[in-house]
Amino acid sequence: MTLKILLVDDNQTFLATVKKFLGMVPGVEVVAEANDGPHALALAEQLQPDLMLLDIVMPGPSGLDVAKTMRSWPQSPRVLFLSMHDNDSYRAAAKKLGAVGLVGKANFVAELMPILAGLTACPQESIT
Repeated sequence: MTLKILLVDDNQTFLATVKKFLGMVPGVEVVAEANDGPHALALAEQLQPDLMLLDIVMPGPSGLDVAKTMRSWPQSPRVLFLSMHDNDSYRAAAKKLGAVGLVGKANFVAELMPILAGLTACPQESIT
């Protein structure tokens, strides 16, 4: 099974880096990219990805607001937050929103690989 991923980040350079990295990971496919909350919500509703890699701090609605909105949907993608601001407050907010977790952008490769491996092995289960 292929894990369909929607990437959401307002930093184009980081977005391109993550996309390139994910392109080398077996069992995952980047289905779309968004640079802000409204576009992310529209793409998530249209494409129904399995996982959304979502930046927390963005112009407009934050990633936290996007995740909160999607919680009301009958079927929403799992969310894994990516953030430069890796702190206890954001980790607690991510957990409260039912996110898979939060990965710091500084160490995203090392932190993301085990999470993706777990999700591709057990696609229906959450990993915290």
